[in-house]
Amino acid sequence: MSDTPDSAVRQYIEHHRAAFLDDLVEWLRIPSVSAQPEHAADVRRSADWLAAKLRESGFPVAEVWATPGAPAVFAEWPSDAPGAPTVLVYGHHDVQPAALEDGWHSDPFEPRTEGGKLYARGAADDKGQVFFHTLGVQAHLAATGRTAPAVNLKLLIEGEEESGSLNFRALIESHTDRLAADTVIVSDTGMWSESTPTVCTGMRGLVDCEIELDGPDQDIHSGSFGGAVPNPATVAARIAGALHDADERVTIPGFYDGVQPLTDAERGLFAELPFDEDTWLAAAKSHATLGESGYTTLERIWARPTAEVNGIGGGYQGPGGKTIIPSSARLKLTFRLVAGQDPNAIEVAVSRWIADRVPAGIRFNLAFAPSTRPCLTPLDHPALQSLVHAMSRAFDGQKIRFTREGGSGPAADLQDVLGAPVLFLGISVPSDGWHAPNEKVEVNLLLKGVETAAHLWSDLAAAHS
Repeated sequence: MSDTPDSAVRQYIEHHRAAFLDDLVEWLRIPSVSAQPEHAADVRRSADWLAAKLRESGFPVAEVWATPGAPAVFAEWPSDAPGAPTVLVYGHHDVQPAALEDGWHSDPFEPRTEGGKLYARGAADDKGQVFFHTLGVQAHLAATGRTAPAVNLKLLIEGEEESGSLNFRALIESHTDRLAADTVIVSDTGMWSESTPTVCTGMRGLVDCEIELDGPDQDIHSGSFGGAVPNPATVAARIAGALHDADERVTIPGFYDGVQPLTDAERGLFAELPFDEDTWLAAAKSHATLGESGYTTLERIWARPTAEVNGIGGGYQGPGGKTIIPSSARLKLTFRLVAGQDPNAIEVAVSRWIADRVPAGIRFNLAFAPSTRPCLTPLDHPALQSLVHAMSRAFDGQKIRFTREGGSGPAADLQDVLGAPVLFLGISVPSDGWHAPNEKVEVNLLLKGVETAAHLWSDLAAAHS
């Protein structure tokens, strides 16, 4: 399927390994924390650094794209092969906040290598997984003798993913001509484990809302008025309590409209994974599982939509008692969506459902944050098969299994706006500690990512021809 010799790829990677890691360490030293205004200049410096390094690695085009928030980086390397497919790689160069006092064993922005692990904020999420593409394309060229990639290769590296991607959809909508692609590769995910290489095939969407409930114009005496006027805290509690039925299904009418059911084959693939519920519960810091009846834990978090109460509050919260009816209450809800669900339709359904549960005498305001669409790659898609083949070569012929992500991300915007299938190429493992103190990446897996990318471009070109 591919004309990229495995041994030549590995030899090239090994020869350039030290320089690759030195460059990555230099990039990791830049504290590109998009959520903290005091690091705005660092985020810009990170974008400038990456654009310069991409030009140095051979990309004839590498630009910093401004947004109303943090800058993104766009790079392009056209193929010299007539009719070559176009592939867009997505990642992000901003990172989560980090400080030594958070529990880090060393300065989070002074990378250190220990026991085959590279510790630094952004090592796995997501600078390491972005940067492996630079060495990957160089190995691809060296092993095949090409002077340009087998595909028209584009990169879009966002600068504010860790602060909500607020300007991302507008960015891609304003550059659809330059971002047009046949396939999108997202390198901002992970694998099941070091010994079980996997490819993610989907991410859930997200609808996020906050409800403000106002009753009396001020807190009032519960003895004088209780039982005779509506209590906003009680209304908030009733709304939260009515979200699920006895089988933990969401009760909002129309919520499950369009949901793509799991096939027997998909359920079988999930069941192949070495899932241990006790280990999973320990990682979740929980003491029991609970969810929609008829589904396993993995099916619930990967392939079923959910509704969660993220926060509820109102009235007196201090020590001791205070016999009042509070003047206001708040409720924060999120809904994770799966393929087939439309966030706009869910917002309408939620709005109607909430309005039906607010009694007279309670004023309410319902506000939605920007939503995220779900995305799912069909298991029989030719591009997915190319990715699986490339990864299997990198992992010495191991069987590549399939996962999904329970979380949400901007990948669906790329699928929605560009109309291209989204594939996920990630090599991070759960122990890498994304967003946590002592984030790290396994260097051997990082190089497996390089190797996978080196094979992938030839595989995709061959599948497209």
